[in-house]
Amino acid sequence: MSSVEEIEELPNSVSDAVEEERAISDNVEGEPDMEDDEPQRGGGYLFYRNRREWADLEPVPQDDGPNPVVKIAYSDRFTDVYDYFRALLKNDEKSERAFALTAEAIDLNAANYTVWHYRRVLLQALEKDLREEMKYISAIIEDQPKNYQVWHHRRMVVEWLNDPSEELQFIAEILSQDAKNYHAWQHRQWVIQTYNLWDGELEYVEELLEEDVRNNSAWNQRHFVITHTSTYSSPEVLEREVQYSIKQIKKAPHNESAWNYLKGILQPGGLSSYPGLLEQVEELQESFSSPYLLGFMVDIFEDTLETNNTKYNQTETLNKAMELCELLAQEKDTIRREYWRYVARSLQSKYGSGEIPSPPSSNPTPMEQQETPNND
Repeated sequence: MSSVEEIEELPNSVSDAVEEERAISDNVEGEPDMEDDEPQRGGGYLFYRNRREWADLEPVPQDDGPNPVVKIAYSDRFTDVYDYFRALLKNDEKSERAFALTAEAIDLNAANYTVWHYRRVLLQALEKDLREEMKYISAIIEDQPKNYQVWHHRRMVVEWLNDPSEELQFIAEILSQDAKNYHAWQHRQWVIQTYNLWDGELEYVEELLEEDVRNNSAWNQRHFVITHTSTYSSPEVLEREVQYSIKQIKKAPHNESAWNYLKGILQPGGLSSYPGLLEQVEELQESFSSPYLLGFMVDIFEDTLETNNTKYNQTETLNKAMELCELLAQEKDTIRREYWRYVARSLQSKYGSGEIPSPPSSNPTPMEQQETPNND
């Protein structure tokens, strides 16, 4: 191509570039009144310090002190947004622009409790639509389901609406993604207890335990529901729960959650005083011998010794407990060997006579090594 042809095509190229620049300027979101030559960042973000409608506000920079030990390298956008957020907070401004800026600040850091508090102040001052706010909260929780601040914000808005009708279903959807989400369970317990929504909750818990018998959060919720409704004081309820626990234990003998639940509901009345409990556990031992089962038996024997239960011979009970502790230490729960030996020493000290013999060392002493015959 000749130089003349290149010169003739240049005006068209310049024209195209100008048109493209105008198109970009026209598409900057939320700033239809800004002129084309306004300074802006890549991606279409316009700094608040360059927006004419924010010119009346003096940004307040973050004060990290004169000698910050580890200064956080905030992005330019983060610094810009939070400088203006602090300015709004300082002036206690209650306006639509302030409300809009809280959303941008939350987008950058959804765990900033000060921003959420200020947003609640604005929700009430501006009489915003709380139903729309619930939609906004739901979207954030779905993206960040383990954020303390957003769950607390949701609780406050539910209280203002005085309407928990959508809560249990929403929480169930969040728990379907992670059945052990502490924040979701905490909110669920608050909703149920505050608005008396106990009906059907035990059935919901049973569904979760059928899906995963190791779901310790569901076991905790089962205890929470029964404690606040029927309680465990009725012999019928207690027997139902004992048998339910044993049924679940048979499915997963090494599941600590079920054993903890069984122990928790029986401790107030005494493990050794519940009729037939030891026999049922010993029957389970014939099929499997998990460390949790053996530990539970130690608890029963210890309760028998503490309460001086005349149904059992104290010396035999102590000996059985000591044997189980050593079995756990040597074979079934070796990672907690020292704990079980500590339990054995404590039982011997309280209910036995004399010192418990020290267990044989797994490593031979130097004298034993010398006495070992050499077969070479």
